[in-house]
Amino acid sequence: MRGGWLRIYAITYLVFLYLPVILLPLFAFNDGTVIAFPLKGFTTEWFVQLAGIEALHAALKNSIFIAVTTAVLSVILGICAARASTRYRWPGKGPMMGIIMLPLVLPEIIVGVALLVVIVQVFDLPLSAWTVIAGHTLICTPFAIAILSSAFQGLDQSLEEAAVDLGETRWGAFSKIVLPLVTPGIIASFLIAFTISLDEFIIAFFLTGAEPTLPVYIWGQLRFPQKIPAVMALGTLLLIASLVILSVAEYFRRRGVRRVGGKDSGGFL
Repeated sequence: MRGGWLRIYAITYLVFLYLPVILLPLFAFNDGTVIAFPLKGFTTEWFVQLAGIEALHAALKNSIFIAVTTAVLSVILGICAARASTRYRWPGKGPMMGIIMLPLVLPEIIVGVALLVVIVQVFDLPLSAWTVIAGHTLICTPFAIAILSSAFQGLDQSLEEAAVDLGETRWGAFSKIVLPLVTPGIIASFLIAFTISLDEFIIAFFLTGAEPTLPVYIWGQLRFPQKIPAVMALGTLLLIASLVILSVAEYFRRRGVRRVGGKDSGGFL
């Protein structure tokens, strides 16, 4: 009976979680400007309209630039932190790593407001794509560390030590032995950070300047009812892209765990 209740709970949870997501592509192909049932018919007109919106293209380019830069910075910082936390011991290691991972549990609106005050009031800097990159790197780095830590933990340290004993430098052993083994984890963390940055809205809303990101652009378009069907179409494309990227990231994460001989404790999918 316990299994039956658990199954009911799981199904109810999935329906509650994914039903709004299913409605998104449903209305994106609806031949009507009013988001309501019954549906009027099937059309791809809203997807065609996306090709002619220059402001949308500018926001997309801005988001891709921010997401790629954020992912690169997050992976670099994640490699350093994951390597240090799994390979070495030092005083205050636990509290320090806890502070680094703190953005995982902090509300994004708190992070966004705090960064806005620091950037504008303390440093007197203008808001731009780089301020958004700073905020996104702050929240994406803990995700990169979580993925890369599992990759480094399953790594056999004797391989690196053997390379050093044979005359290789520490950097040479790290670049030639360690990095190739954790490459799937690096790819997975890059894709996860890229997806989070591309879809993130709250921090981008506070820190964006004159060039909005794609989520901020979508938010602005919701004020105009006649543009909502095109927004639905755009949201459908973002949903598909996010699912594809997350699936690829999960594939590389699991591949990395198998490659270093570690135990898979669960992933994103």
